[in-house]
Amino acid sequence: MAVKERKTRAVTEFGDFQTPPALALAATRVLCRLGIRPRSILEPTCGRGAFIAAAAASFPDAESVIGIDINRGHLSASNTAANGRRVDLRHEDFFKLDWASVVTKVGEPWLIIGNPPWVTNSNLGAIESDNLPSKSNFHGRQGIEAITGKSNFDISEWMILRYLDWLKDSVGAIAVLCKTAVARKILLHVWKKRVPLRSARIFTIDALGHFGAAVDACFFVLEIEPKAQTLSCDIFDTLDAETCSRTIGFLDGQIISDVAAFNQYRDLLGPDDRYVWRSGIKHDCSKVMELTAAIPKGYQNGLGETVALEDAILFPMLKSSDIGNGRIHCRRVMVVPQQRVGEDTGYIRTKAPETWNYLKRHAALLYKRGSVIYKNKPAFSVFGVGPYSFAPWKIAISGFYKKLYFARIGPVNGRPVVFDDTVYFLPCWSEEEACFIETLLRSEPAQSFLHSMIHWDEKRPITVEILKRLSIRKLAAMLGRERDYAQLAATVPHPSRQSSFF
Repeated sequence: MAVKERKTRAVTEFGDFQTPPALALAATRVLCRLGIRPRSILEPTCGRGAFIAAAAASFPDAESVIGIDINRGHLSASNTAANGRRVDLRHEDFFKLDWASVVTKVGEPWLIIGNPPWVTNSNLGAIESDNLPSKSNFHGRQGIEAITGKSNFDISEWMILRYLDWLKDSVGAIAVLCKTAVARKILLHVWKKRVPLRSARIFTIDALGHFGAAVDACFFVLEIEPKAQTLSCDIFDTLDAETCSRTIGFLDGQIISDVAAFNQYRDLLGPDDRYVWRSGIKHDCSKVMELTAAIPKGYQNGLGETVALEDAILFPMLKSSDIGNGRIHCRRVMVVPQQRVGEDTGYIRTKAPETWNYLKRHAALLYKRGSVIYKNKPAFSVFGVGPYSFAPWKIAISGFYKKLYFARIGPVNGRPVVFDDTVYFLPCWSEEEACFIETLLRSEPAQSFLHSMIHWDEKRPITVEILKRLSIRKLAAMLGRERDYAQLAATVPHPSRQSSFF
């Protein structure tokens, strides 16, 4: 294996982003400024020793400094970085070591410090690595969430949760470099499980400048103390900042990105039983299921084929990028073989024989779809489809784009527009209703309330769970349009009784 290939695999398999010494020293100075005074220091993934050296220098009164790593070469470099200071370096596998024999109450207060791997369990599985914890759905995902990838997690998240276990019923601190999204997941776990916590702070770092990684990252500091319980975390824009820029917190079972804004509009908390947010259609085979208009007639699929298909189960579509960029012009159509999840698709043979033959020709690609949600389902099945998918009007938003832009979407040539599964929408049954809902969602209270719950550094910052927290009814009342809401809601089919387009 070439040197470049070995280095690439090391980054992939071990999340091997070595900490620059200057960054490690700046981080430990933050801890000194916070008044953290450890008796024992542990870095469970010490790498080439930047944090070991910085911690030994910043905390000369610490009685022990222990560095552990799976890479012998890194440990040799760590010994050099420590520059002769009394440091105990050990060659061990994180996932096999008996940590209870290392982190003992005799050594508290502990400081567990470092830069755990920036890699996910699915990344490691893709290269068949053994450097990961035993397989388990440790988030406790259930049903569709567990089988569609939401059980994927960062290895650093799993490790930091272990750090919390080690410090249970003890006094100490955890101070790590990690993705900001990982820090929030840890906080959500701590707050939901009522783990004792004296304080929490997030200091933003420039991951691109320090590591060449285009992610939002931070220096995450938790102070642990039995019986203490804080439900907030101060956010600092830099390591040098002494005043926080905002505070996130745990309210109503969720992490709130701006506590002050959330509290201002807390009365808008939903859900709303009449206006239910939906996601677009999931098919996982765009080369077959999505087509563009061909010249002079017919359609072209993602395989470069030009085909003539009936209009019966073809619907104009918009993708997340279309909504996010304000490109409200349907350049594609989607094959939608079902009107409800699990519906038998045999009817297509007689309703649209050319489309049936087209799907049969490409059955191998459709059967190869990786997600187990398609297992034992009718041929050519899709998900995220229901009567709401065929509502004539919709208010839609992209889950991927970092802005709260709600688009009003009407029918095209008399047919309802459908979306890919990264778009969320409210079905509307008239243009009047769509205009009303659009006006409400673009109002200042709605925008501020939703902003207060969104974490813009997430890969998909806007989720259906967040959107559902806003009550359209309460929003209409706040804006003095409760009567309009009542009149329109009376004409909306209940979600369980909405009629089909077919």
